[in-house]
Amino acid sequence: MKKLPRIRIRPLSVLKYSGLAVGMVLCNFALPFREPLAFALCYAALANAFDPFLTCGAYLLSSVTALSLEATLSAAVQAAFLLLVCVLYRRLGRPIGLERLLYAAAAQLPFIFLFPHEGYTILPLSPILTKLILAAAILLLSVLFEGALSALLDRAFRMRLGAADLTELALLWLIAGMGILSAVGEEIFYAIALTLLLGSVVLLKSAASVPFSAVLSLPLCIFLRSALPLSEFVIYASAALLLIPYGKNAAALALFTAYAAALFFQGVYALGVVPVILSLAACLLPVILFVCIPEGTLRRFDKTLLFYRERTLPRIAVNRSRRAVGEQLYEISSLFRDIALAFRMQDRPSVTAEQLRNKVISELCTACPNRQICDSYHLHDGLDKLIAVGRAKGHVNLIDLPSDLSARCINSAGLLFAVNTHLAEYARIDLELETAREGRRLLAEQAQGVSEVLKNIALEQSEEYVFSDEERRLSAALSKEGLLSFEIFLYGEGENFTVTLTLDAETSGKAVCRIAERALGVRLTLSEKLPLTQDRACFILRKKPIYDASFGVASKTKEGELACGDTHSILKIDERRFIAALSDGMGSGEEARAVSDRTLSLLESFYKAKMPSDTVLATVNRLVAYSTEESFSCIDLAAVNLDTGVADIVKIGSPAGFVLSGETLQVLEGESLPIGVLDTIHPACLRVELKADDFLIFMSDGISSAFGSSSDLCAYLSRLHPLNPQALAEEILGTALSRYRGVAEDDMTVVTVKLTAAA
Repeated sequence: MKKLPRIRIRPLSVLKYSGLAVGMVLCNFALPFREPLAFALCYAALANAFDPFLTCGAYLLSSVTALSLEATLSAAVQAAFLLLVCVLYRRLGRPIGLERLLYAAAAQLPFIFLFPHEGYTILPLSPILTKLILAAAILLLSVLFEGALSALLDRAFRMRLGAADLTELALLWLIAGMGILSAVGEEIFYAIALTLLLGSVVLLKSAASVPFSAVLSLPLCIFLRSALPLSEFVIYASAALLLIPYGKNAAALALFTAYAAALFFQGVYALGVVPVILSLAACLLPVILFVCIPEGTLRRFDKTLLFYRERTLPRIAVNRSRRAVGEQLYEISSLFRDIALAFRMQDRPSVTAEQLRNKVISELCTACPNRQICDSYHLHDGLDKLIAVGRAKGHVNLIDLPSDLSARCINSAGLLFAVNTHLAEYARIDLELETAREGRRLLAEQAQGVSEVLKNIALEQSEEYVFSDEERRLSAALSKEGLLSFEIFLYGEGENFTVTLTLDAETSGKAVCRIAERALGVRLTLSEKLPLTQDRACFILRKKPIYDASFGVASKTKEGELACGDTHSILKIDERRFIAALSDGMGSGEEARAVSDRTLSLLESFYKAKMPSDTVLATVNRLVAYSTEESFSCIDLAAVNLDTGVADIVKIGSPAGFVLSGETLQVLEGESLPIGVLDTIHPACLRVELKADDFLIFMSDGISSAFGSSSDLCAYLSRLHPLNPQALAEEILGTALSRYRGVAEDDMTVVTVKLTAAA
């Protein structure tokens, strides 16, 4: 015998559909003739993807409250119609769109023609007209209940609800509360309402419990046709809030005391024992419930509802921390600026000609017997001329002696020896001074660069996080798409605009960017996704650049060498800037490659630290010049801004570069010597504005030399119509190799960059 499949019953599903059925029954009790307001809840449940069979079954069951066969028949036709629509759409594999409102309107026809209704005495209208008005009201409630049910089940315990959500939930409670009062009486209503009130006080611990208590009292106000319950509930919430700092038990006791006092003023204690016991039990049961709830359970609920508290304090704390960090960085920036000034003020003067002359006279002429004769003929002027020639040549000999000094000095050989000795000594001192001066200048420039970087960071860190309408708009847009955001921060301006938000870890980054772009009107890209817990992650979105870039590299090592002396680098500085560079070390092989690697590595490090360009170039040049003897490097470097397409080009001793834009070829040339040749460099700095589909081309001299002349190279490049940068680089390298007959006579490298419009 074949075994029947085992049916799995999920407790949460049982609770959900049981609660739905009870809610429908209570809705039908809200009006005097048990009008089917449950239809609004049935529609809302179907719109929120509840099971159509169970939902329609619960609606049909709720119609029993009318105690009428006609009412049950009306509900049965409505349920059958809605069920048929849901099954049909499920078979077609399509979700029900806004046309569901038309189906809901059509489902009101059985109510209008079958539901028994005699009309209201306070409204002098015919029963049919009355039911038409009720049908319109039920349709309106259906739309509002759809949002209320979605907020209650999907968002209420996961994020802060908006004003529209809270209004819809208040309306749902109003209808359900009136049903409770009609179905089971005031005592049960008080028990439920006071439980909710005490829960809001214990969990929220804020003044938000006061307006919440006012909403809780609305069904009672309408049922009794009095505003007195509203003031009572506000007093209950205020009394509990007054003692909540001392714990939940104290808050519960305050609520019970206020409730017992209210019963006294209402004269309940004069009605007899049974009414008093029932009235007190309505408040005593919620009090006992909260006294018995474990603290751990409340802490879990407290953590869940954390987003209902004001977040002003965390932002203030973050802003204070950022401001303190910014101020400290600014002070450190000032310190480095002072260090730079101190290094520049420490320069010592070089040795002067007068110092050299006095040194020679003190050692050679003081004891000379002809000293007075030399003084009388002013031979010291001739000594000054000799020293001037020596400083220019580095040494002196007999032909450099002035005629008057040669004719009258009795110790010409000793004079020449003394001058040469002191020239060599002071040349050494001058060299040491110049080396120290260069070192101080280098340190001063570095200190100045660090000062500028720290100042920029200080200004950025000092910017405060503030509440904005954009945050609320983004939160609403995410909620509408079913994405539940736990917290949102928007800060920064221009290219530094940043969106930080926490979502479910499984949320698609593309979906978040799409929704945020539509809500904020800014093109965004996912910068980072940081895991926070097992279920949550922090999404960091930044402004998307206008352009994107792709790259191509083709290289060939010189024949007979093991390593290519050319090196290249493609470095991402941040989301909107990158560096493309090509370095050609003089010569070939391992040593040339080491020079290229060292030069590019230094440039990358300084640019990533956001040092000023002038400081970067001067510093790298000196470091390369000091590192080894006769180590030179040619540099092509482009720093490209993807927001504007502007490329800052730096060329140091390198062959011409090119920008290929459609049919137009732009030549990029520089006349500076290679880096490391002199202690100071004057790089060729160019600025070009690249557009979508433009190509930037850098090449080493091994490529350019293969074409013989710049005219031939330009003519060749002008004929090209490339599609991607890698194919272009390989095409140029292949053509250059063919001109060398397939043998690389030098290291050969091509670096290409293509700008494209960002997707």
